[in-house]
Amino acid sequence: MSHVKMYTTADCPYCIRAKQILKAKGVEHIEEIRIDTDPTQREHMMAVTRRRTVPQIFIGDTHVGGCDDLIALDGRGGLEPLLRTV
Repeated sequence: MSHVKMYTTADCPYCIRAKQILKAKGVEHIEEIRIDTDPTQREHMMAVTRRRTVPQIFIGDTHVGGCDDLIALDGRGGLEPLLRTV
């Protein structure tokens, strides 16, 4: 299964939902980077994604985007194949 990294904050409902979706797809480990506790990580996230909102989800080297993007990717049938790539 591909490595999943997610930039999050503690109380973000979209972050919680994205994690639920990924776990339902069999993802056992999500590298969670809390930008609310580390301002340098927030700056890094914005530089890499050009977005300010969380979650920002990476599967392998692919930037999926936020929770809505994750849901749309799953709806198009693209999430499971992306999770299976190495």
